[in-house]
Amino acid sequence: MTDLRSRRVGFVGGGAMAEALCGGLVAAGVPAAQIRASDPEAQRRRLLAERLGIEVYAENRDVVASSDVVVVAVKPSIVPRALGELRDAAAKTRPLWISIVAGVRLSALAEALSGEAREAQPSSARIVRAMPNTPAQVRCGATAICGNERAGADDLALARALFESVGICWQAPDESLLDAVTGLSGSGPAFVFVFLEALADAGVRVGLPRDAAALLARQTVLGAARLVEVTGRHPAELKDQVTSPGGTTIAGLERLEAGGLRAALYEAVAAATRRSKELAGS
Repeated sequence: MTDLRSRRVGFVGGGAMAEALCGGLVAAGVPAAQIRASDPEAQRRRLLAERLGIEVYAENRDVVASSDVVVVAVKPSIVPRALGELRDAAAKTRPLWISIVAGVRLSALAEALSGEAREAQPSSARIVRAMPNTPAQVRCGATAICGNERAGADDLALARALFESVGICWQAPDESLLDAVTGLSGSGPAFVFVFLEALADAGVRVGLPRDAAALLARQTVLGAARLVEVTGRHPAELKDQVTSPGGTTIAGLERLEAGGLRAALYEAVAAATRRSKELAGS
């Protein structure tokens, strides 16, 4: 985090993900005075200032004009207009741009920042595109990043440090893989939430009180993921460790396979990946 501690980091858009990243930076030692965010809603600005002690602005240009790193956290539909309005403000600071906007390609970001089609006038902007996920709100996020041709090793290291303040970060070798990341870890929390809900409901179905079923299901999912992380062992190996011949676990696993759980997950990730490509226009 040494490099980020010496940078002024601005957020264009002050939503939940921006707040999570701001909180992660503060917790990692970046002075709150070096972090700023803009948001059109006065109430949202007040909340960010009160919770994190950061500077807040109503105008995006005020953030960009005083930042070395700018995180773009607005809705996809307003990216062209929002970035187009920031060209002049960025002329002096020439910040590193980090986009967490879903479905907007590096080429589209560069075009919005330059005001020219990519083929006509290549952008000089250093841009890193990122795909974080919602567990970043509790600093257990999974993020993938990819930079454009202008983004150097130091730029990518800064971006990686930013997202590692709220979880883990993987640098994709090619931007096209970010659609698959969207399908897996971007949409994945929702798939896990459905599994968790169903696991708790199953406990109720076999006689457990609702609160006990929810508690046991939550800790089981959390503990299983933690066990994989701490031991470094393959999930299949850990699965076999608790699957005795003729026992209870193999009886349950047989029904999961018969119900198509594995195939359904394959299809869910594939469908989310396809939709990510469609939204990006490719």
